[in-house]
Amino acid sequence: MEQNTSERPLLDVRNLKKFFETKQGTLKAVNNVSFSVRQGETLGIVGESGCGKSTTGRAILRLVEPTSGEVVFNGEDITTFKRDRVRAFRRDAQIIFQDPFASLDPRLSIAEIIGEPFEIFNLYSKKERFERVQNLMSLVGLSTKLTNSFPHELDGGRRQRVGVARALALDPKFVVCDEPVSALDVSIQAQILNLIQDLQARLNLTYVFISHDLSVVRHISDRVAVMYLGKIVEITTYHNIFTRPRHPYTQALLSAIPIPKVNAKRDRIILEGDVPSPVDPPRGCIFAGRCPFVMDKCREAAPALVATEEEHFTACYLVHDEVDPVQDNE
Repeated sequence: MEQNTSERPLLDVRNLKKFFETKQGTLKAVNNVSFSVRQGETLGIVGESGCGKSTTGRAILRLVEPTSGEVVFNGEDITTFKRDRVRAFRRDAQIIFQDPFASLDPRLSIAEIIGEPFEIFNLYSKKERFERVQNLMSLVGLSTKLTNSFPHELDGGRRQRVGVARALALDPKFVVCDEPVSALDVSIQAQILNLIQDLQARLNLTYVFISHDLSVVRHISDRVAVMYLGKIVEITTYHNIFTRPRHPYTQALLSAIPIPKVNAKRDRIILEGDVPSPVDPPRGCIFAGRCPFVMDKCREAAPALVATEEEHFTACYLVHDEVDPVQDNE
C-alpha cells in the first residue's frame, strides 16, 4: 500500500505478520498489515478486542518478534537488527501501556521508575538523574512531592502520568500508545488525552494510538486505520472515517458510538454472526460472514487494501473490483 507523501515516513510497516502456534493450530494475530506514519503525526488503530491491534503495536517495537514483514523506522528495517541495535532503537521508540498499575514495578518509588531508563543506559550522574526525573514529573503534571511515593499510593490518572514520564525519559521520537486511557475513569481520560496531545506538540512526537473507542481516536488522531481479524480493512484521515466510511465494518463501528444528547438517535447497524477464528480465517473476505452486503466473490478471494480515493484505502468489493494476491489470506 502506497501513501501519497512528499517526504519519507518516520515509520513504514510493510506486510507485517505475527503468528502464534497453539494447540488448535496457527493463530494469525497480525496478517499482512501495511501502513506508514509521518513525523509528528498520530495514526489511530481501532477495532474490536482481539483484532490484533495491540499485537501490531508490540511487533512494531519488537516487544514481540514479527513472524515476517518489514518495520522501517527512520529508513532502517528494525526487524534485521541484532540485539545491540535493538537496544539502541529503544531510545527512539517507546510504549505507554494500557494498565498503569500492572506496568509499574510496585517495589520501586516513582523517582526510581521514571529514572530507571537512565540507569539501564548508564546516562548522567546521580544528581543529573534526580534533576531530570523532577523535570519529567513537572512535564507530565505530577507534583514533585510524589518522588518517594509508590504506585499503590497513587490513583489511576497519576499512575498513568508516571507511565508517560517513563516513556519520555530517553527523548524518543516515536511512541506507541496502547489503549492508554481505557483503564481510567471517564473523568480522567480527557486529562490524559490532553496531556498526550500537548506533549506531542511540545516535543514533536509521533504516535501510533491504539484504542477500541472510536470517540477517543477521533479526539487525537490525524489518520485512522480500522482493523478486523488481524487485517486493516480501511485507512484514511479521521475526517473521512467519520464522514465517509466506506467499509461496512467501519460503518457498523461508527453506528455504535453513543450520542451524548437527550432523545438523539442513530440508525444502529447490528452485525449478525460471530467473529471467525484467527486460527482458521475464511478463505475470502474476513468480514464476509457478518457483512450485510456480502457477494459470492467475497467468499472466493480476499479484497486488496487499495486506494478508493485520495488518502482513502479500503479492502472491500463494494468500492473496488480488484484482487491483490499479496493481500490474500494464506
